[in-house]
Amino acid sequence: MPCINPDGTLTESAKTLLKAAYEPMSAEDLAKKIGLPLYKVRSSVREMMEVGLIKETEGKFLITGKGKAFL
Repeated sequence: MPCINPDGTLTESAKTLLKAAYEPMSAEDLAKKIGLPLYKVRSSVREMMEVGLIKETEGKFLITGKGKAFL
């Protein structure tokens, strides 16, 4: 599931995930909170980690300053 549109903006699902990640959460908890399947959340989290929008600490994901700037 691509998180970044060709024009460099975030997809709506990526925005939803980033907003949910203001508190550290596991991928499972994020999936429950935003109502997306776990495999889509994991894919999105990996993509957003690659570009620095989310970071992982102790198995939990949290929005970064760069992620906040994208919102």
